[in-house]
Amino acid sequence: MKYNLKVTIDQDSGFCFGVVYAIDMAEEILEEDGYLYCLGDIVHNDEEVERLKQKGLRIIDNEDLKNLHNEKVLIRAHGEAPETYKIALQNNIMLIDASCPVVLKLQNRIKTTHDAKEKVLIFGKHGHAEVIGLQGQTNNEAIVFQDIAELDEVELPSSFTLYSQTTKSTEKFYQIKEQLIAKGYDVKANDTICRQVSNRDKDLPAFVKNFDKIVFVSGKKSSNGKVLYEVCRKNNPSTYFISKPEDLEKAMFSAEDKVGICGATSTPMWLMEQVKSVLETY
Repeated sequence: MKYNLKVTIDQDSGFCFGVVYAIDMAEEILEEDGYLYCLGDIVHNDEEVERLKQKGLRIIDNEDLKNLHNEKVLIRAHGEAPETYKIALQNNIMLIDASCPVVLKLQNRIKTTHDAKEKVLIFGKHGHAEVIGLQGQTNNEAIVFQDIAELDEVELPSSFTLYSQTTKSTEKFYQIKEQLIAKGYDVKANDTICRQVSNRDKDLPAFVKNFDKIVFVSGKKSSNGKVLYEVCRKNNPSTYFISKPEDLEKAMFSAEDKVGICGATSTPMWLMEQVKSVLETY
């Protein structure tokens, strides 16, 4: 039986400008040189990483970087810690810096706060590439936490400056700020959340309410994907999280369903188009 699904892609979904910039840079060099090293996954989306690997992108980690000499290496949108730049200088590595401007601005602000001898707290995901770069601005002295409960185990000074990873939920950031103030701390809060991400928090609820089912497409490693998926699910409980078209099942849908497709800031539009094509065969 043919389901005749009516499928619409959210035109505000897809790569944020930081990711577009990094991928454009990579493709330009790949076309000229035939290969390019990239420090870490260029984007938290396995399908897009695979596409670029086919063109000659070589993913390396910080250990590999120490053994690399006289090469070009791309720094992705997430940014890097100062140590990376030092190694590059020592090893005659030409860095192609595609750090997102929003992340760079945040790194500078954190460094300024740390240099002023103020304690820095970062609301962010442990071990996330961006967070490692941010912590590096403070000689790894900043306290990173994913959940406010983690801070119960930590001896905090009476006053500190609170920052956030750029892709966190704005709402959660302000809740944390209020909770810390309520506990009697003197909190300077710097809202450094990327508006391209937080605006999607606002736009997605309106989009998802128009559909019977929502297919949210994102890499499992994407922090921003987790945040935006929750926004969708809260506003439309019939939301499915998938990473690739193969994750789709016909049983998720009913005949004549109106289906909306949306994704993270690390989800390529071509992948959402593929998902739409599969749904239209049902």
